[in-house]
Amino acid sequence: MPRMDGTLAKPAAARLDILDEPGGRVLRLAGRLDVTEAGRLWPVAMAAAAQGPVAAIDLGGLEFLDSAGAVMLVEAAPQAEMRGAAAEVAAVLDRTRRALATVPPPPEAPPWRPITAIGRATVGRGRDALAGIAFLGEAVVTIGRVLARPRLLRWSDLLRHLDEVGTRAFPLTLLLGFLIGVILAYQSSIPLRRFGAEVFVPNLVGISLLRELGPLLAGVVLAGRTGSAFAAELGTMTVNEEVDALKIMGIDPTAMLVLPRLAAATLVMPVLALLMSLAGLAGMTLIMNTLGYPWAAVQGQLQQWLSLGDLAGGLFKAACFGLVIAGIGCRAGLSAGRGPRAVGDAATAAVVGGIVAIVAMDGVFAVLFFRLGI
Repeated sequence: MPRMDGTLAKPAAARLDILDEPGGRVLRLAGRLDVTEAGRLWPVAMAAAAQGPVAAIDLGGLEFLDSAGAVMLVEAAPQAEMRGAAAEVAAVLDRTRRALATVPPPPEAPPWRPITAIGRATVGRGRDALAGIAFLGEAVVTIGRVLARPRLLRWSDLLRHLDEVGTRAFPLTLLLGFLIGVILAYQSSIPLRRFGAEVFVPNLVGISLLRELGPLLAGVVLAGRTGSAFAAELGTMTVNEEVDALKIMGIDPTAMLVLPRLAAATLVMPVLALLMSLAGLAGMTLIMNTLGYPWAAVQGQLQQWLSLGDLAGGLFKAACFGLVIAGIGCRAGLSAGRGPRAVGDAATAAVVGGIVAIVAMDGVFAVLFFRLGI
């Protein structure tokens, strides 16, 4: 209401009076009971209701009521009689009562049952294993289709992934390989020096790099750098429902999204493993020179003890590692959920799963090569 000076009149504050009548306690309200006034009067109304039952609420002087004020009245005295309420006030009260009646109570926390938790975890792991087998089957079928019809493979995507997985990883691979060679040479020379056998350091470091450490460390680099990137990219597409759109359009997501990444990682991993091994040998040679052994002595030891089979075995393991890492990363991305943490969880699962998988595979290869005498 405008005043005589042209300013708007301040809305009347709500007033709550507590009356003790012969029929019981009565709460009398007047003014505007909006969300602000309801917050101010809420403690007073609850304290009055706690002192004894409220028989009635007198709403004759109430000019305005919103949902917050109605909730306060219903919570303070759910069984009280509402007196003198205007039509608008009575309508708000009725809507609030119906809304509160339809809200279900919060569920109770289920009790912790160890057997049930173990069973649920086992079933979840079994479903994940079945999903992984299904993904592997789809990949195998898609590879067969592409071999029969090469035009299904997107060569532009393959070249792009070869650049991302391989060319851009060369500096990091060379740096890590060189440092690993330096570390292995120094640490190997300490115990061998006691027996005057420092000359055998190139044998130890060369065989370790070509057969085990070169492919394994290159796989760790690929899992941390590329596996997570595959999972994040495909996970984002899954969250944005782009993968579902491809399926609706009749396009096979495995052939379009997964196969180029699998091929790129499989082709690049032997190259990364070879670069890792060569850089490690270079670092080892530098340390041997500082220890007083010339390049000719190091070269003679490497030529005497290293064979083409050591290099071939390491490159074969590297190719298998690349295929597994790319497959785990792609599956993690395509199986991402729909929440805000889905992409991060997918990237984490890709890195952890890739590293665990290549270490387990390396153990299997070590036993197999030992049994075969390779």
